[in-house]
Amino acid sequence: MSDTASIPLSVHQRWRAFWVCVAVAALTILDLTKVNVALPSIEQAFGAGSTELQLIVSGYVLTFGLTLVPAGRIGDQRSRRALFVIGLSLFTVTSVVCALAPNTDVLLAARLVQGVAAGIQMPQVIGLAQEMFQGAERGKAFGLFGATIGISTAFGPTLGGLMIALGGAEDGWRYIFWMNVPLTLAVLAGVIWLLPRTRESRPARLQLDPIGLLLFALVVIAFLVPFLLTTGAQGDDPQRWWSLVAFGVFAALFVWWERRYAASGKHPLIPLELFAISSYRNGTLIQAVYFMALPAMFLLTTLFLQLGVGLEPVFAGMVSIGFAVASAGASYVGGRIVTRVGRPLVVGGLIIMLSAVVALALVAYFVPPGIVEFAMAGVLTVGGFGGGLVISPNQTLTLADIPVKQGGLAGSVGQLVQRIGTAVGTAVALSLFYSTVYRLEGGSTPRIDVYHDAYALGMVSVGLFLALALVLGVADLSSRRRRARVA
Repeated sequence: MSDTASIPLSVHQRWRAFWVCVAVAALTILDLTKVNVALPSIEQAFGAGSTELQLIVSGYVLTFGLTLVPAGRIGDQRSRRALFVIGLSLFTVTSVVCALAPNTDVLLAARLVQGVAAGIQMPQVIGLAQEMFQGAERGKAFGLFGATIGISTAFGPTLGGLMIALGGAEDGWRYIFWMNVPLTLAVLAGVIWLLPRTRESRPARLQLDPIGLLLFALVVIAFLVPFLLTTGAQGDDPQRWWSLVAFGVFAALFVWWERRYAASGKHPLIPLELFAISSYRNGTLIQAVYFMALPAMFLLTTLFLQLGVGLEPVFAGMVSIGFAVASAGASYVGGRIVTRVGRPLVVGGLIIMLSAVVALALVAYFVPPGIVEFAMAGVLTVGGFGGGLVISPNQTLTLADIPVKQGGLAGSVGQLVQRIGTAVGTAVALSLFYSTVYRLEGGSTPRIDVYHDAYALGMVSVGLFLALALVLGVADLSSRRRRARVA
């Protein structure tokens, strides 16, 4: 690592910096979710196929994931403020290009670069929080951060649907990108004028491990590509799964190189010894599996309400507002008490979420249209309490034993596994949903009972992912109790 000197900050300066970081995180996560509801409008505007539409969303996820780890490394060694400015400036420009895009090729290219911008700025959020706060105060900060993630994830479809309603089917999707411009400029102003300097950099060579970076990129691309190209349509190419063979080869080469690079006395791209810390390893696994479930749950519910029940996008998105509010409150409370309660808090939250998923599938099956959306909103509100007890407490527990100087890198790995989890979970759920629709529709307009079956089958995958996260949480809880007895 480069040699840097920390600059002491007052309580006011720390929290002012934190709220700037929260604004950056909210902006980034919103763009992950609000574009989903624009896909039918983009399809209508450009005549785009299912693969092109999938790539508009998943291409952003791919480049976001590829940029996270190297940006986290650079942030740990250099100025996080500078990376915020670069990332937000690029995000503004690419939002304008997306809004003005004359065809899908330009839109897709801009989305890929926009993902890079998001990947530059997001690791700095976790890195700064890890750097500025300790102990119970860190739990409070991550509680507020988790509340922001929950609200942004759940409100994204509502905002997207509102833009579609305002702009109409033809131009509404452009409004989704235009709204980024004033929001990003406001956040950029906050970074420039409100974000205090936290470190005094001293000249040192930037260490990036270029061969490790190349292998890492190949690992991420080879793993994500088959999932990102999975749309559930009958035309999906089965040959895409051969990419997982390449993933296995690249992953083995990456681990070999990182160990060799570290043994030579240099700093590898990802210090593998981080995963020897059980709290970090287990918490990261829980993050990965939980995010296989959460975005897929929202997407399936929105699709069922739009396609099966016939709700307008804005109203389908509003069903998740209760989840956002409950999740925000539970995240704040969970962040404040996690240092006392520990892993049982996360396990309890996962149990509530799993119960909510089962309830959603039952409500979709047995509650008639006209009432079902209200029943689903009620179930999601209860689920939001569970979701709020998962994200921020798990974030606090995951990073509790990580050295401050590796906070940005450790946080970026966590963000990476969230994005990978989102891509995998969404691909699995969408594939089950649409393949069921194609199989049962028989060439005619699908009936509501077809969407009942499609939604239920998609939610089975969501439930299984949550069950796996629960098993990991219980295993970590047992491990912590064994270590405590030995100690």
